[in-house]
Amino acid sequence: MRTTTRVLLPALMAAMAAAPVAAQNDSPGGGTQPVPSESTKVETSRTFGTAQQIPIQHYRPTDRRGVNVFEAPKTDAVPYDGFKLLLGGGFLQDFQSISHSNTAVAVSKTDANGKPYNANELADIGAGFNNAVANLYLTAQLARGISVHMTSYLSSRHHSETWVKDGYLQIDESPLDVAALNTLFRYTTIKFGEMEVNYGDSHFRRTDNGNGIYNPFVGNLIMDAFTTEAGAEVYVQHNGLLGMVGASAGQLHPSVTNPGNRTPSFLGKVGFDRQLTPDLRFRLTGSVYTNRQSTEQNLFSGDRGGSRYYFVMENTQATETGNFRSGMLVPGMGYKMTSWVVNPFVKFSGLELFGLVEQVKGRAATETAERTWNQRAVDATFRFLPGEPLYVAARYNTVSGPLTGTTTDVGANRWQVAAGWYITDNILLKGEYITQKYNDFATNNILNGGKFNGFIFEGAVSF
Repeated sequence: MRTTTRVLLPALMAAMAAAPVAAQNDSPGGGTQPVPSESTKVETSRTFGTAQQIPIQHYRPTDRRGVNVFEAPKTDAVPYDGFKLLLGGGFLQDFQSISHSNTAVAVSKTDANGKPYNANELADIGAGFNNAVANLYLTAQLARGISVHMTSYLSSRHHSETWVKDGYLQIDESPLDVAALNTLFRYTTIKFGEMEVNYGDSHFRRTDNGNGIYNPFVGNLIMDAFTTEAGAEVYVQHNGLLGMVGASAGQLHPSVTNPGNRTPSFLGKVGFDRQLTPDLRFRLTGSVYTNRQSTEQNLFSGDRGGSRYYFVMENTQATETGNFRSGMLVPGMGYKMTSWVVNPFVKFSGLELFGLVEQVKGRAATETAERTWNQRAVDATFRFLPGEPLYVAARYNTVSGPLTGTTTDVGANRWQVAAGWYITDNILLKGEYITQKYNDFATNNILNGGKFNGFIFEGAVSF
Protein backbone atom coordinates (compact mmCIF):
# COMPACT_ATOMS: atom_id res chain seq x y z
CA MET A 1 0.00 0.00 0.00
CA ARG A 2 1.17 3.51 -0.64
CA THR A 3 3.09 5.67 1.81
CA THR A 4 0.22 7.88 2.96
CA THR A 5 -1.90 4.84 3.73
CA ARG A 6 0.89 3.24 5.80
CA VAL A 7 1.04 6.38 7.91
CA LEU A 8 -2.72 6.81 8.35
CA LEU A 9 -3.75 3.21 8.99
CA PRO A 10 -2.28 2.98 12.53
CA ALA A 11 -4.03 6.25 13.42
CA LEU A 12 -7.29 4.94 11.98
CA MET A 13 -7.04 1.68 13.93
CA ALA A 14 -6.37 3.56 17.16
CA ALA A 15 -9.32 5.87 16.52
CA MET A 16 -11.58 2.91 15.76
CA ALA A 17 -10.63 1.30 19.06
CA ALA A 18 -11.36 4.48 20.99
CA ALA A 19 -14.51 5.59 19.16
CA PRO A 20 -17.03 3.15 20.72
CA VAL A 21 -15.88 4.07 24.22
CA ALA A 22 -16.23 7.77 23.54
CA ALA A 23 -19.59 7.33 21.87
CA GLN A 24 -21.07 5.30 24.73
CA ASN A 25 -19.56 7.03 27.75
CA ASP A 26 -19.37 10.72 26.88
CA SER A 27 -22.52 12.86 26.73
CA PRO A 28 -22.65 16.54 25.74
CA GLY A 29 -22.97 17.43 29.42
CA GLY A 30 -20.09 15.21 30.48
CA GLY A 31 -22.32 12.56 32.08
CA THR A 32 -22.87 8.92 31.23
CA GLN A 33 -25.15 7.89 28.36
CA PRO A 34 -28.04 5.48 29.07
CA VAL A 35 -27.55 1.77 28.51
CA PRO A 36 -28.22 1.05 24.81
CA SER A 37 -31.68 -0.27 23.99
CA GLU A 38 -32.35 -3.43 22.00
CA SER A 39 -32.44 -1.43 18.76
CA THR A 40 -28.96 0.01 19.34
CA LYS A 41 -27.10 -3.13 20.37
CA VAL A 42 -24.34 -4.52 18.20
CA GLU A 43 -25.86 -6.42 15.30
CA THR A 44 -24.93 -10.07 14.96
CA SER A 45 -23.30 -11.07 11.70
CA ARG A 46 -25.18 -13.37 9.37
CA THR A 47 -22.02 -15.47 9.15
CA PHE A 48 -20.09 -15.29 12.42
CA GLY A 49 -18.70 -12.68 14.76
CA THR A 50 -20.24 -9.23 15.14
CA ALA A 51 -20.71 -6.23 12.86
CA GLN A 52 -19.92 -2.69 13.95
CA GLN A 53 -22.67 -0.89 15.87
CA ILE A 54 -24.30 1.85 13.80
CA PRO A 55 -25.27 4.89 15.92
CA ILE A 56 -26.15 7.09 12.90
CA GLN A 57 -29.76 7.57 11.81
CA HIS A 58 -30.84 7.08 8.17
CA TYR A 59 -27.49 5.58 7.26
CA ARG A 60 -26.45 3.05 4.63
CA PRO A 61 -23.92 0.68 6.24
CA THR A 62 -20.54 0.47 4.50
CA ASP A 63 -20.34 -3.29 5.17
CA ARG A 64 -22.43 -6.20 3.88
CA ARG A 65 -25.56 -4.80 5.54
CA GLY A 66 -25.50 -2.11 2.82
CA VAL A 67 -25.82 -4.61 -0.06
CA ASN A 68 -29.00 -3.94 -2.06
CA VAL A 69 -29.62 -0.75 -0.07
CA PHE A 70 -30.01 2.11 -2.51
CA GLU A 71 -31.04 5.53 -1.18
CA ALA A 72 -30.40 5.91 2.57
CA PRO A 73 -33.41 4.53 4.47
CA LYS A 74 -36.07 7.05 5.42
CA THR A 75 -37.20 4.97 8.39
CA ASP A 76 -34.92 3.01 10.68
CA ALA A 77 -34.68 1.73 14.24
CA VAL A 78 -31.78 3.90 15.43
CA PRO A 79 -32.93 6.27 18.19
CA TYR A 80 -31.44 9.73 18.60
CA ASP A 81 -29.14 9.75 21.60
CA GLY A 82 -27.09 12.89 21.21
CA PHE A 83 -23.93 13.50 19.18
CA LYS A 84 -22.35 10.36 17.73
CA LEU A 85 -19.24 9.81 15.65
CA LEU A 86 -18.75 6.79 13.40
CA LEU A 87 -15.41 5.91 11.80
CA GLY A 88 -15.14 3.36 9.04
CA GLY A 89 -12.83 2.14 6.33
CA GLY A 90 -12.66 0.12 3.15
CA PHE A 91 -9.65 -1.74 1.76
CA LEU A 92 -9.09 -3.70 -1.47
CA GLN A 93 -6.26 -5.90 -2.70
CA ASP A 94 -6.32 -7.49 -6.17
CA PHE A 95 -4.37 -10.22 -7.91
CA GLN A 96 -4.69 -9.87 -11.68
CA SER A 97 -3.91 -12.35 -14.46
CA ILE A 98 -5.21 -10.81 -17.71
CA SER A 99 -3.85 -10.86 -21.26
CA HIS A 100 -4.67 -8.44 -24.08
CA SER A 101 -4.12 -8.07 -27.83
CA ASN A 102 -4.98 -5.80 -30.77
CA THR A 103 -4.54 -5.51 -34.55
CA ALA A 104 -3.87 -1.76 -34.80
CA VAL A 105 -1.26 -0.52 -37.26
CA ALA A 106 1.94 0.99 -35.92
CA VAL A 107 1.82 4.71 -35.10
CA SER A 108 5.26 6.19 -34.49
CA LYS A 109 5.69 8.84 -31.79
CA THR A 110 8.54 10.27 -29.77
CA ASP A 111 8.75 10.16 -25.96
CA ALA A 112 9.98 12.93 -23.64
CA ASN A 113 13.58 11.75 -24.11
CA GLY A 114 13.37 11.91 -27.89
CA LYS A 115 13.18 8.14 -28.28
CA PRO A 116 10.70 6.85 -30.89
CA TYR A 117 8.05 4.30 -29.93
CA ASN A 118 4.95 2.65 -31.37
CA ALA A 119 1.93 4.30 -29.71
CA ASN A 120 -0.26 1.29 -30.60
CA GLU A 121 2.01 -1.36 -29.10
CA LEU A 122 0.34 -2.80 -26.01
CA ALA A 123 2.10 -2.90 -22.66
CA ASP A 124 3.56 -6.24 -21.63
CA ILE A 125 1.35 -7.37 -18.72
CA GLY A 126 1.17 -10.63 -16.76
CA ALA A 127 0.07 -12.09 -13.45
CA GLY A 128 0.70 -10.05 -10.33
CA PHE A 129 -0.69 -7.92 -7.50
CA ASN A 130 -2.05 -4.43 -8.06
CA ASN A 131 -1.48 -1.65 -5.56
CA ALA A 132 -3.89 -1.78 -2.63
CA VAL A 133 -6.43 1.03 -2.28
CA ALA A 134 -8.27 2.32 0.77
CA ASN A 135 -11.15 4.59 1.88
CA LEU A 136 -11.79 6.38 5.16
CA TYR A 137 -15.36 7.18 6.27
CA LEU A 138 -16.20 9.80 8.86
CA THR A 139 -19.88 10.25 9.78
CA ALA A 140 -21.34 12.34 12.60
CA GLN A 141 -24.87 12.57 14.03
CA LEU A 142 -25.19 16.30 14.67
CA ALA A 143 -28.83 16.50 15.77
CA ARG A 144 -32.01 14.46 15.57
CA GLY A 145 -32.27 13.30 11.95
CA ILE A 146 -29.31 15.45 10.84
CA SER A 147 -25.93 13.94 9.94
CA VAL A 148 -22.77 14.88 8.07
CA HIS A 149 -20.88 12.40 5.88
CA MET A 150 -17.32 12.51 4.54
CA THR A 151 -15.35 10.03 2.46
CA SER A 152 -11.62 10.26 1.86
CA TYR A 153 -9.53 8.15 -0.48
CA LEU A 154 -6.44 7.24 1.52
CA SER A 155 -4.86 5.72 -1.57
CA SER A 156 -6.20 5.21 -5.09
CA ARG A 157 -4.96 4.26 -8.52
CA HIS A 158 -5.21 7.83 -9.82
CA HIS A 159 -4.09 9.66 -6.67
CA SER A 160 -1.29 8.30 -4.49
CA GLU A 161 -1.93 11.06 -1.95
CA THR A 162 -4.89 11.20 0.44
CA TRP A 163 -7.74 13.43 -0.70
CA VAL A 164 -11.38 14.05 0.17
CA LYS A 165 -13.91 12.46 -2.21
CA ASP A 166 -17.07 14.07 -0.78
CA GLY A 167 -18.65 15.77 2.19
CA TYR A 168 -22.33 16.59 2.61
CA LEU A 169 -25.12 17.27 5.11
CA GLN A 170 -28.17 15.01 5.22
CA ILE A 171 -31.41 16.24 6.83
CA ASP A 172 -34.20 13.75 7.58
CA GLU A 173 -35.99 15.59 10.39
CA SER A 174 -36.95 19.23 10.76
CA PRO A 175 -34.45 21.33 12.75
CA LEU A 176 -37.46 23.37 13.93
CA ASP A 177 -40.16 21.77 16.06
CA VAL A 178 -43.04 22.95 13.90
CA ALA A 179 -45.93 20.56 13.28
CA ALA A 180 -46.13 21.25 9.55
CA LEU A 181 -42.37 20.78 9.08
CA ASN A 182 -42.35 17.62 11.19
CA THR A 183 -45.06 16.17 8.96
CA LEU A 184 -43.19 17.22 5.80
CA PHE A 185 -39.95 15.57 6.94
CA ARG A 186 -41.70 12.27 7.62
CA TYR A 187 -41.41 11.82 3.84
CA THR A 188 -38.66 14.27 2.84
CA THR A 189 -34.86 14.14 2.85
CA ILE A 190 -32.53 16.99 1.88
CA LYS A 191 -28.88 16.50 1.00
CA PHE A 192 -26.45 19.26 0.09
CA GLY A 193 -22.70 19.62 -0.23
CA GLU A 194 -20.04 18.02 -2.42
CA MET A 195 -21.51 14.56 -3.03
CA GLU A 196 -22.01 11.61 -5.34
CA VAL A 197 -24.89 12.56 -7.62
CA ASN A 198 -27.84 10.15 -7.49
CA TYR A 199 -28.13 9.34 -11.17
CA GLY A 200 -29.30 5.77 -11.80
CA ASP A 201 -28.94 2.78 -9.48
CA SER A 202 -25.65 1.30 -10.72
CA HIS A 203 -23.60 3.63 -8.53
CA PHE A 204 -25.12 1.94 -5.46
CA ARG A 205 -23.79 -1.46 -6.64
CA ARG A 206 -20.36 -0.48 -7.94
CA THR A 207 -16.90 -0.58 -6.40
CA ASP A 208 -15.95 2.84 -5.04
CA ASN A 209 -12.16 2.84 -4.83
CA GLY A 210 -11.49 0.95 -1.56
CA ASN A 211 -15.05 -0.29 -1.00
CA GLY A 212 -15.94 -3.35 -3.05
CA ILE A 213 -18.31 -4.93 -0.53
CA TYR A 214 -21.52 -4.02 -2.44
CA ASN A 215 -20.29 -5.18 -5.86
CA PRO A 216 -20.72 -8.89 -6.70
CA PHE A 217 -18.13 -8.37 -9.46
CA VAL A 218 -14.62 -6.93 -9.36
CA GLY A 219 -15.01 -4.30 -12.10
CA ASN A 220 -17.72 -1.75 -12.83
CA LEU A 221 -19.53 -0.99 -16.10
CA ILE A 222 -17.70 -0.13 -19.34
CA MET A 223 -19.37 3.31 -19.37
CA ASP A 224 -19.37 4.12 -15.66
CA ALA A 225 -21.77 6.89 -14.55
CA PHE A 226 -20.19 8.21 -11.37
CA THR A 227 -19.15 11.68 -10.30
CA THR A 228 -19.18 14.04 -7.34
CA GLU A 229 -20.47 17.61 -7.65
CA ALA A 230 -21.39 20.47 -5.35
CA GLY A 231 -25.16 20.75 -5.16
CA ALA A 232 -28.38 19.73 -3.46
CA GLU A 233 -30.95 16.93 -3.79
CA VAL A 234 -34.47 16.77 -2.34
CA TYR A 235 -36.15 13.37 -1.88
CA VAL A 236 -39.71 12.33 -1.18
CA GLN A 237 -40.29 8.69 -0.16
CA HIS A 238 -43.52 7.02 0.90
CA ASN A 239 -44.80 3.45 0.82
CA GLY A 240 -42.26 2.33 -1.77
CA LEU A 241 -42.60 5.40 -4.00
CA LEU A 242 -39.55 7.58 -4.62
CA GLY A 243 -39.08 11.00 -6.18
CA MET A 244 -35.95 13.17 -6.29
CA VAL A 245 -34.96 16.48 -7.88
CA GLY A 246 -31.55 18.04 -7.68
CA ALA A 247 -29.19 20.66 -9.02
CA SER A 248 -25.40 20.83 -9.00
CA ALA A 249 -22.52 22.96 -10.19
CA GLY A 250 -22.09 20.71 -13.24
CA GLN A 251 -18.35 20.36 -12.65
CA LEU A 252 -16.10 17.92 -10.85
CA HIS A 253 -13.98 20.89 -9.74
CA PRO A 254 -16.38 23.79 -9.01
CA SER A 255 -15.03 27.24 -9.77
CA VAL A 256 -16.07 30.89 -9.91
CA THR A 257 -14.12 31.51 -13.13
CA ASN A 258 -15.57 31.40 -16.66
CA PRO A 259 -19.15 32.15 -15.56
CA GLY A 260 -20.27 32.60 -19.16
CA ASN A 261 -19.13 29.09 -20.11
CA ARG A 262 -20.89 27.03 -17.45
CA THR A 263 -24.44 26.34 -16.31
CA PRO A 264 -25.86 24.20 -13.49
CA SER A 265 -26.70 20.55 -13.98
CA PHE A 266 -30.21 19.35 -13.17
CA LEU A 267 -31.17 15.80 -12.31
CA GLY A 268 -34.26 13.87 -11.36
CA LYS A 269 -35.29 10.38 -10.36
CA VAL A 270 -38.59 8.55 -9.92
CA GLY A 271 -39.06 4.99 -8.78
CA PHE A 272 -40.93 2.22 -7.03
CA ASP A 273 -39.32 -0.14 -4.51
CA ARG A 274 -41.36 -2.54 -2.42
CA GLN A 275 -41.11 -5.93 -0.72
CA LEU A 276 -44.16 -7.50 -2.37
CA THR A 277 -43.94 -10.81 -0.49
CA PRO A 278 -41.49 -12.18 2.09
CA ASP A 279 -39.46 -13.65 -0.81
CA LEU A 280 -40.06 -11.08 -3.58
CA ARG A 281 -38.76 -7.53 -3.85
CA PHE A 282 -39.27 -5.35 -6.94
CA ARG A 283 -37.64 -2.01 -7.74
CA LEU A 284 -37.82 0.11 -10.89
CA THR A 285 -36.30 3.57 -11.29
CA GLY A 286 -35.74 6.09 -14.05
CA SER A 287 -33.19 8.91 -13.86
CA VAL A 288 -32.20 11.89 -15.99
CA TYR A 289 -29.20 14.22 -15.82
CA THR A 290 -28.74 17.28 -18.05
CA ASN A 291 -26.28 20.13 -18.50
CA ARG A 292 -26.46 22.52 -21.45
CA GLN A 293 -22.96 24.04 -21.05
CA SER A 294 -19.97 23.13 -18.91
CA THR A 295 -16.22 23.59 -18.85
CA GLU A 296 -15.74 19.97 -17.65
CA GLN A 297 -18.80 17.71 -17.62
CA ASN A 298 -17.70 14.49 -15.87
CA LEU A 299 -20.72 12.23 -15.35
CA PHE A 300 -18.93 9.38 -17.18
CA SER A 301 -15.38 10.36 -16.27
CA GLY A 302 -15.66 11.42 -12.63
CA ASP A 303 -14.28 8.29 -10.98
CA ARG A 304 -10.75 9.25 -9.98
CA GLY A 305 -10.35 5.94 -8.17
CA GLY A 306 -9.84 4.27 -11.53
CA SER A 307 -10.57 0.96 -13.21
CA ARG A 308 -9.88 -2.35 -11.42
CA TYR A 309 -8.27 -3.76 -14.60
CA TYR A 310 -4.75 -2.37 -14.56
CA PHE A 311 -2.98 -1.54 -17.85
CA VAL A 312 -5.35 -3.50 -20.11
CA MET A 313 -5.34 -2.08 -23.66
CA GLU A 314 -2.74 0.54 -22.69
CA ASN A 315 0.48 1.18 -24.61
CA THR A 316 4.09 0.80 -23.50
CA GLN A 317 4.26 4.40 -22.23
CA ALA A 318 1.27 4.03 -19.89
CA THR A 319 1.48 4.76 -16.18
CA GLU A 320 -0.78 3.58 -13.37
CA THR A 321 -2.01 7.08 -12.52
CA GLY A 322 -2.02 8.60 -15.99
CA ASN A 323 -3.95 5.74 -17.60
CA PHE A 324 -6.38 4.92 -14.81
CA ARG A 325 -9.45 4.19 -16.97
CA SER A 326 -8.13 0.97 -18.53
CA GLY A 327 -10.93 -1.09 -20.10
CA MET A 328 -13.47 1.75 -19.87
CA LEU A 329 -15.02 3.87 -22.62
CA VAL A 330 -15.86 7.55 -22.06
CA PRO A 331 -18.32 9.26 -24.45
CA GLY A 332 -16.36 12.52 -24.28
CA MET A 333 -19.22 15.01 -23.95
CA GLY A 334 -17.59 17.50 -21.62
CA TYR A 335 -19.41 20.59 -22.96
CA LYS A 336 -23.09 19.62 -23.26
CA MET A 337 -24.89 16.44 -22.27
CA THR A 338 -28.26 14.89 -21.45
CA SER A 339 -28.37 11.34 -20.15
CA TRP A 340 -31.17 9.05 -19.01
CA VAL A 341 -31.18 5.54 -17.55
CA VAL A 342 -33.78 2.97 -16.48
CA ASN A 343 -32.85 0.35 -13.86
CA PRO A 344 -35.04 -2.64 -12.94
CA PHE A 345 -34.12 -4.78 -9.92
CA VAL A 346 -35.80 -7.99 -8.77
CA LYS A 347 -34.87 -10.18 -5.82
CA PHE A 348 -36.67 -13.48 -5.39
CA SER A 349 -35.30 -15.46 -2.46
CA GLY A 350 -31.58 -15.86 -3.26
CA LEU A 351 -31.83 -14.80 -6.92
CA GLU A 352 -31.20 -11.18 -7.93
CA LEU A 353 -31.63 -9.62 -11.37
CA PHE A 354 -30.44 -6.10 -12.19
CA GLY A 355 -30.66 -4.31 -15.53
CA LEU A 356 -29.64 -1.08 -17.22
CA VAL A 357 -30.88 0.71 -20.35
CA GLU A 358 -29.05 4.01 -20.86
CA GLN A 359 -28.60 6.70 -23.47
CA VAL A 360 -26.43 9.81 -23.41
CA LYS A 361 -26.50 12.60 -26.01
CA GLY A 362 -24.21 15.62 -26.24
CA ARG A 363 -20.95 16.99 -27.56
CA ALA A 364 -17.49 18.26 -26.72
CA ALA A 365 -16.60 21.96 -26.92
CA THR A 366 -14.79 21.39 -30.23
CA GLU A 367 -17.87 19.88 -31.90
CA THR A 368 -20.95 21.45 -33.46
CA ALA A 369 -23.11 18.33 -33.86
CA GLU A 370 -24.34 16.16 -31.01
CA ARG A 371 -23.52 12.45 -30.75
CA THR A 372 -25.43 9.61 -29.05
CA TRP A 373 -24.07 6.69 -27.01
CA ASN A 374 -26.11 3.71 -25.80
CA GLN A 375 -25.37 1.24 -23.03
CA ARG A 376 -27.14 -1.97 -22.01
CA ALA A 377 -26.32 -4.28 -19.13
CA VAL A 378 -27.95 -7.16 -17.30
CA ASP A 379 -26.63 -9.21 -14.42
CA ALA A 380 -27.83 -12.12 -12.31
CA THR A 381 -26.61 -13.02 -8.83
CA PHE A 382 -27.57 -16.13 -6.89
CA ARG A 383 -26.84 -16.13 -3.15
CA PHE A 384 -27.02 -19.38 -1.21
CA LEU A 385 -26.46 -21.30 2.04
CA PRO A 386 -28.02 -20.10 5.33
CA GLY A 387 -27.54 -16.35 5.58
CA GLU A 388 -26.49 -16.25 1.90
CA PRO A 389 -22.73 -15.93 2.49
CA LEU A 390 -21.84 -17.47 -0.91
CA TYR A 391 -22.84 -16.27 -4.36
CA VAL A 392 -22.25 -16.73 -8.07
CA ALA A 393 -22.93 -13.98 -10.61
CA ALA A 394 -22.78 -13.19 -14.32
CA ARG A 395 -23.10 -9.91 -16.24
CA TYR A 396 -23.27 -8.89 -19.90
CA ASN A 397 -22.48 -5.26 -20.80
CA THR A 398 -22.43 -3.59 -24.22
CA VAL A 399 -21.86 0.04 -25.28
CA SER A 400 -21.76 1.81 -28.65
CA GLY A 401 -21.47 5.32 -30.04
CA PRO A 402 -19.23 7.63 -32.11
CA LEU A 403 -15.98 9.03 -30.76
CA THR A 404 -15.40 12.79 -30.52
CA GLY A 405 -15.39 14.38 -33.96
CA THR A 406 -16.68 11.26 -35.76
CA THR A 407 -20.03 9.90 -36.89
CA THR A 408 -19.36 6.14 -37.04
CA ASP A 409 -20.25 3.99 -34.04
CA VAL A 410 -17.59 2.06 -32.16
CA GLY A 411 -18.12 0.03 -29.02
CA ALA A 412 -17.30 -2.88 -26.78
CA ASN A 413 -18.93 -6.02 -25.37
CA ARG A 414 -18.05 -7.48 -21.98
CA TRP A 415 -18.84 -10.69 -20.10
CA GLN A 416 -18.07 -11.10 -16.39
CA VAL A 417 -18.54 -14.30 -14.40
CA ALA A 418 -17.88 -14.09 -10.67
CA ALA A 419 -18.12 -15.93 -7.36
CA GLY A 420 -17.72 -14.67 -3.82
CA TRP A 421 -17.73 -15.54 -0.13
CA TYR A 422 -18.68 -13.16 2.67
CA ILE A 423 -16.40 -14.58 5.34
CA THR A 424 -17.99 -12.09 7.73
CA ASP A 425 -20.17 -9.04 7.15
CA ASN A 426 -16.95 -7.04 6.85
CA ILE A 427 -14.81 -9.39 4.74
CA LEU A 428 -15.46 -10.49 1.15
CA LEU A 429 -13.30 -12.75 -0.99
CA LYS A 430 -14.28 -12.81 -4.67
CA GLY A 431 -12.95 -13.80 -8.06
CA GLU A 432 -13.96 -12.92 -11.59
CA TYR A 433 -13.31 -14.06 -15.13
CA ILE A 434 -13.67 -11.23 -17.65
CA THR A 435 -13.60 -11.13 -21.43
CA GLN A 436 -14.02 -7.92 -23.42
CA LYS A 437 -13.93 -7.24 -27.15
CA TYR A 438 -13.76 -3.89 -28.95
CA ASN A 439 -15.72 -3.26 -32.15
CA ASP A 440 -15.22 -1.09 -35.26
CA PHE A 441 -12.31 1.09 -34.12
CA ALA A 442 -10.12 2.57 -36.88
CA THR A 443 -6.94 0.74 -37.83
CA ASN A 444 -4.78 3.52 -36.36
CA ASN A 445 -6.60 3.35 -32.99
CA ILE A 446 -4.97 1.20 -30.31
CA LEU A 447 -8.36 -0.46 -29.68
CA ASN A 448 -8.64 -1.76 -33.26
CA GLY A 449 -9.23 -5.53 -33.00
CA GLY A 450 -8.72 -5.14 -29.28
CA LYS A 451 -9.65 -7.75 -26.72
CA PHE A 452 -8.64 -8.81 -23.24
CA ASN A 453 -9.53 -11.69 -20.98
CA GLY A 454 -8.42 -13.38 -17.80
CA PHE A 455 -8.93 -13.69 -14.08
CA ILE A 456 -8.84 -11.21 -11.24
CA PHE A 457 -9.19 -12.05 -7.55
CA GLU A 458 -10.00 -9.54 -4.85
CA GLY A 459 -10.05 -9.35 -1.09
CA ALA A 460 -12.31 -6.61 0.32
CA VAL A 461 -12.58 -5.40 3.91
CA SER A 462 -15.15 -2.75 4.81
CA PHE A 463 -16.56 -1.49 8.12
